[in-house]
Amino acid sequence: MFQKHLIFIITLIFLNMASAEPINVEKIVQNVCVACHAMDGNSVVTANPKLSAQHESYLYKQLMNYKSGERDNAVMAGIVANLSEDQMKGLAEYFSKQDLKLSKATSNGKGSLGEKIFRAGIKEKKVPACAGCHGPSGHGIPSKFPRLNAQHADYIKTQLQNFSAGLRANDSEKVMRMIAEKLSEKEMDAVSDYIQGLR
Repeated sequence: MFQKHLIFIITLIFLNMASAEPINVEKIVQNVCVACHAMDGNSVVTANPKLSAQHESYLYKQLMNYKSGERDNAVMAGIVANLSEDQMKGLAEYFSKQDLKLSKATSNGKGSLGEKIFRAGIKEKKVPACAGCHGPSGHGIPSKFPRLNAQHADYIKTQLQNFSAGLRANDSEKVMRMIAEKLSEKEMDAVSDYIQGLR
């Protein structure tokens, strides 16, 4: 009888130790995130977003949205399925603290269509300036609007297309959906490229 109690007590101690262990975020990054986003969040594949220096609250929201199905992506849904809220918070904090590697615009500098859309919007289409929410340098506003500067143009354009088609619907009050549906393919290309080159 004593042995059974002892085994039970030892089991409880091990369980408590396991739950008290700090989350090894770097191990999760190495095992789960690195293939698509790189260890420092500066993804090499331009279809995958850079996560480095993104606002922690935004990263956490996206992970939660993937888990709940509010943001649809089969790959990410499978990845976050086994992550706890604490692990997702840890990942969001980790990537938010990584240094962002800057990029260059391909052909979209000063005076370009991309710059005009980002800084002034498109008045005749009632498209507001991107800078109004994401800031003049594209650094965003923590807890409200994500950081965009130096993000891959390919990824930005895909998200604009997804918002426009209603394939992505986790934006607050449909703001991005209403904007994106007014943009032409050429305008999406231009503003995406301009954002990629923002410092």
